[in-house]
Amino acid sequence: MSENPSAASVALALHVLEDMKAEDITVIDLVGKTSLADAMIIASGRVNRHVASIADSLVEAIKNSGLPAPKVEGMPACDWVLIDTGDIIVHVFRPEVRQFYNLEKMWGADRPNERLVG
Repeated sequence: MSENPSAASVALALHVLEDMKAEDITVIDLVGKTSLADAMIIASGRVNRHVASIADSLVEAIKNSGLPAPKVEGMPACDWVLIDTGDIIVHVFRPEVRQFYNLEKMWGADRPNERLVG
């Protein structure tokens, strides 16, 4: 049985995020919650340059894996970069921006059935 494409995308993203020393990585299962994507990953970079490096590495890894090029928003400022692969959405924030938007609370990551990685 072949691996679920979303699971493969999540595994690839987590590998890159961990390699790039992203902080406070959270995976939120969106199946049954929205048709936007199957999973959302939220992570933090220490400063703008770290956020940019994480995002660049993730986009490069996605392209190198043979997946279509993701949609990317927020690269000029790098306070918050959104990477949309179609099946997963990855948000990379500076910590204070992440705290302000609090996506984990909005999408229910505080519920016991959600998986936290970190």
